[in-house]
Amino acid sequence: MDNAVVAFFYEGKMTLGTLAFALPGSGEIKAETSSILLGGRYLLASRAMAERVTAKLGKMSLVSVRTSLPEGEALRLFAKLFEDVLSRRPR
Repeated sequence: MDNAVVAFFYEGKMTLGTLAFALPGSGEIKAETSSILLGGRYLLASRAMAERVTAKLGKMSLVSVRTSLPEGEALRLFAKLFEDVLSRRPR
């Protein structure tokens, strides 16, 4: 999409997890803003990943996180995975 990114971070079978939405900052406000739209587990990891995707790509993002890992470990793993994917994409 030209103005948005949809990202699914999961393990095993692809299923919808905690869903977060983030918008890039505008004007003098450079920080991203995010909200949880659905779910109750991995709230921090979902918001953090949505904000990371938005910050790196400069587009609004819709991010789903579903895993059985502890939240901190999941966030580290998915953040590394995202960085690896970004480093391999053509520019």
